[in-house]
Amino acid sequence: MTFRDLIALLENSSIAEAIREGDWLFPSIESVHVIAICATIGSIFILDLRLLNMASRDRPVINLARSVLPLTWIAFVIAATTGFLLFISNASRYLANGYFDTKLVLIALAGANMLVFHFLGGRDLTKWVADARPPSAGRIAGALSIALWVAVVICGRMIGFTMDPT
Repeated sequence: MTFRDLIALLENSSIAEAIREGDWLFPSIESVHVIAICATIGSIFILDLRLLNMASRDRPVINLARSVLPLTWIAFVIAATTGFLLFISNASRYLANGYFDTKLVLIALAGANMLVFHFLGGRDLTKWVADARPPSAGRIAGALSIALWVAVVICGRMIGFTMDPT
């Protein structure tokens, strides 16, 4: 099975057709998607702003991360699931949209930033408890994360304005 075959299979599925052709399903899924994105990015920003020493200075980074990240992951799974459902409704049109492709790349880069931070810069989070100001690796990761997620939102918003209507 080729990639095109897979896309055609997804796009021609009964679920995709129901989402695409129904009056209420696409807007309902999109609403949940937007709420999940807000929860994902909002919770990420809580931690990023702490890494930049701009908020929650009285809370150790490790404690803030432990309280915020479960919400982040739950919201991200919901956003990814609803995003996939929206995608299959018109997969070939989404794939032809440069903003969609860019959004996926930016999400991957944001994930890579998180992994690099977690495995390299953030492995000493327990040592940061005494330090109100995170080290430069943490500040760089926080700033890069904010920039990447803002770009994800901009690209996501632009998808709707630039989708080929055919």
